[in-house]
Amino acid sequence: MKRHFRWIALPVIMLLSGCISGVDYGKVRHADYVADPRCTPQAGAPVDGAALPLFFVTSRLPDCRTADIELLSYRGDRVRYGRFAAPRDVKVGGKERFRTPLALQDQSDWWRALQAETDRRHGRVLLYVHGYRESFETTTKDAAQIARMTGFEGPVIAYSWPSQHDVLGYAVDETNMYHDVRNFRDFLKALAEQPWVREVVIVSHSLGARLVVPAIAYVDRAAPSADSRNISNIILASPDIDRETFERDISDGVLAPAKVARDRRITLYVSLKDKALAASRALHGYPRLGSPYCFDPFEAAELKAEGLPERCYPDAIPGLTVIDTTDVSRGTTGHSNFLLSAAACRDFIAVIAGKRTRPERSPTRWRHVFRLLPDPSMPKEMDETICHRNAEAETP
Repeated sequence: MKRHFRWIALPVIMLLSGCISGVDYGKVRHADYVADPRCTPQAGAPVDGAALPLFFVTSRLPDCRTADIELLSYRGDRVRYGRFAAPRDVKVGGKERFRTPLALQDQSDWWRALQAETDRRHGRVLLYVHGYRESFETTTKDAAQIARMTGFEGPVIAYSWPSQHDVLGYAVDETNMYHDVRNFRDFLKALAEQPWVREVVIVSHSLGARLVVPAIAYVDRAAPSADSRNISNIILASPDIDRETFERDISDGVLAPAKVARDRRITLYVSLKDKALAASRALHGYPRLGSPYCFDPFEAAELKAEGLPERCYPDAIPGLTVIDTTDVSRGTTGHSNFLLSAAACRDFIAVIAGKRTRPERSPTRWRHVFRLLPDPSMPKEMDETICHRNAEAETP
C-alpha cells in the first residue's frame, strides 16, 4: 500500500472522537509470544550482519511462535535489540505478506556489532524514530529507504515503539508513545555516551518528535557535558508537536546557546498541505510545528495584505532552520514529503550529509525559513528516481 493512502481518512476519522478505537489484550497470553528462546537470544548467538545490515531497537512485543519472528503492536516486556534488512513481499500460508527479515540479538552483542560498524565508517550513526500509524514493517521500510537514499556512511538504527498501525488508533499511539519516553531516552543516553560515536544524526517523523525532543533534553541534563555534544544534527520531519510549546522551550533546552555554540542544529520540514497535521491541530486545538498554519487570523490577514503566502512559522531561534515543502508537496496527505518529493528528498539528503545551505532553497522574509519551489528539471516522474535511488547514486 502506498504511504499516502495510510493517511487518507485521518482528517475525518480523528474528528469523530466517538469512533477512536482502543486496544485489547488479544487471544494469546503475552508470555506465550516470548516463551521461545529466540525471543531471549543468548550472548554469542550468530547473526548474519551481511544479510541483515541495518540495526533496530524496539519496545514492541515480539511473536516468536513461528519460524519468522514478528514484532507486534503490543507493548513488550522489555526493550529488545536486533538486525534487519529491507522488508519485502513473501508467501506466508499461501498468502502474500509484507515482512521484514530480522533477527533478535543479545544486547551486548548488538552494541559490539554497532561499534564495529561505526568504527569501520566515520564514527557517525543515524537514528530514525517513526510516528503515528506505523507497523514494524513500515518503519523498517522507511529506515531502509533513508539508508539507501542518503548513502549514509555509518550504521542506521530504527527505533520502533508500539504504534498500532491503525487509522483509528491515534489516541492509543499517543498513550504508547508517552509510555515509551523512558525507554527511548535511556537508549539515546547510552548511545550518546559511547566514546566511539562521533556524531548521532537523529531523524524523527510526525509523532516521533514528541519522543525525540524531550529525550535529547534529558540526555543533555543527565549525561556528562561532553557526552551529548555528538547529538548535533537533528531533523524533525512533519513534527506533530505543539508549535507554541516548542517555541517556548527549545531555546532553554535542546537549542540552548551553549549547545548551538557547539554546532547543534535542528532542521524542520513543514508543509501547509499536510492534512494529517491539520487533523491533529483540530484534535488538539493548537497548530502543530510541522504545519505553517496561521493560528492568528490577524497575522494571516497582514501577510495577505502584503501579498505574501499566509504561512506562519516558529520564531527565529539560533540553530533552527525551517524548510517549507508546501509547494513541492506529494501524496494525498502531504505528510511525508521528505520521503516522497524529489525536491524535499534532495534537500534531506544534503542535510544528512551535514550541508547547511543549498542554492535550491528560496529565501523568505524570515532569515531562518526557506521554501522549496517546483523545479521544471525535476518533474513528478523524478520523485521515484531521487527518493528511492541506490546509495551509489550521486549526492547533490
